[in-house]
Amino acid sequence: MKILIIDDEQGIRDILTDILNDEGHKVFSAADGEEGLALLKTNEVELVLLDVWMPNLGGLETLEVIRRDYPNVTVVMMSGHAMIDHAVTATKLGAHDFLEKPLALKKVLDMVDSVAELRAKSAAKPNIAESHDPMLGDSSSMSSIRATIDKTAKSDARILILGENGSGKELIAREIHEKSLRADKPFVGVNCAAIPDNLIESELFGHVKGAFTGASADRDGKFKLADGGTIFLDEVADMSLPAQAKVLRVLQEMTLTPIGSSQNAKINVRVISATNKDLKAEVTAGRFREDLYYRLNVVQINVPSLRQRKEDIPTLINYFAQKLVETTPIVRKEFTPEAMVCMQEYRWPGNIRQLRNIVERLMILSPGDAITPDDVKSNLDEEAKVPTSITSTDYMSKYEDKSLNSAKDEFEKDFIEKRLIENDFNLAKAAKALGVFPSNMYAKISKLGIDLDKLRASVKAD
Repeated sequence: MKILIIDDEQGIRDILTDILNDEGHKVFSAADGEEGLALLKTNEVELVLLDVWMPNLGGLETLEVIRRDYPNVTVVMMSGHAMIDHAVTATKLGAHDFLEKPLALKKVLDMVDSVAELRAKSAAKPNIAESHDPMLGDSSSMSSIRATIDKTAKSDARILILGENGSGKELIAREIHEKSLRADKPFVGVNCAAIPDNLIESELFGHVKGAFTGASADRDGKFKLADGGTIFLDEVADMSLPAQAKVLRVLQEMTLTPIGSSQNAKINVRVISATNKDLKAEVTAGRFREDLYYRLNVVQINVPSLRQRKEDIPTLINYFAQKLVETTPIVRKEFTPEAMVCMQEYRWPGNIRQLRNIVERLMILSPGDAITPDDVKSNLDEEAKVPTSITSTDYMSKYEDKSLNSAKDEFEKDFIEKRLIENDFNLAKAAKALGVFPSNMYAKISKLGIDLDKLRASVKAD
């Protein structure tokens, strides 16, 4: 599960990060509500562990924003004050539960396991006949994708969709299904990253009554629910190797055996998979099975990021704005030409998902009848800028009077700062870009004296 810890105490963040990483979860952390909300813009998170008392933006205020902008994220509040009115307020605002500090390790792990199980059960429900946004845009990349869909939709070829988070991979999978000969059959979406390893076999292949503790009735898995239709394996690269082996066996034989049963069941499903990772690199690193990769990758569709198809942004903005007017009490506000240029110049790290949220925010918060460049700029993060000291052509001059060790330290500091800026101060992503563990990243930042607050301020000042 992908978990975000928002707490102003570094020690608590470090301990929770280490423990939850050891349990197999992917963990992000932030020192306050503002930093946490910035991480949510660019990372898919399923659970937030949120402290009540924090500087800048408090926990309850942060909770309100999360419930409004990220309704599918589960939030568990934490507080050392253990005041009942805070727990009641948090629950009313949409918190899943409340943990009392000092945190008891077992309670935290039990809570995380409980949330993971609830989310897995919810994710197991098939998405059948669910309405979705159309594929919009006339850029050359989108035209190419449409052409590939038209060529492949009516076949049963397995399709691998690659692209960043929020770029519309599931939308393309649904478009393929709706143009296929299976359009009148189920489309079942599976978020592979949301299902714990100990539940994945049951969720995918089903179980019979009494197969394990809690199996009170027979239950069909997602492959069975998709029989005759399409199964969409989203975030397929996040499956563990044992889970990959089980999926490979089913794909090879098109036969599954529910847990606790001795009877094989034939299935007939079309498989579409997607990931935001470089699967070839994952295969090389030993994190993804090569045989499964070739099973899934018959036809590959590469989805461009929004910054690679900027000419489509006005079309998308107009669609989202009109949809808001038709489905909510919001009054339509037009973007001035200059505001539209600002929207096109932004880098959109969260892609279409972020664009949709920003359009809604601007329609609600902009004070005038039209949305201006000032409105846009006040609601978007500034484009990350690389410090001049790193990009200067004669940067070697800064090391001339230094010893080898001090020059190495200064270069390492500059290099880490550059990666932090490029990744919007997301420490987990910066660590990945540097090829180090997040725990090592914290140690490097401390050793080299990198002041994150000062660095953020210097980027904004530039």
